[in-house]
Amino acid sequence: MHQCAVIGLPDERWGEIGVACVVLKPGAAATQEELIAFLRDHLAGYKVPKSVVFFDALPISAAGKILKRELRERLAARG
Repeated sequence: MHQCAVIGLPDERWGEIGVACVVLKPGAAATQEELIAFLRDHLAGYKVPKSVVFFDALPISAAGKILKRELRERLAARG
């Protein structure tokens, strides 16, 4: 992975679920299932994101931080 961030999105059943936002390195390939399986082997079950969304680039502030609020807005607009 080149960049990633995990954000919480509203969920009817759980209240909130984790969604991983991922930018892969150029030439790299991975599926949502592969990444989730990897994370299941390395994290506690409740920490594993429920889904993975791939992006070409993540929004970055002038200070170099990932703008998670903007990611939430983008994913909420997708539905």
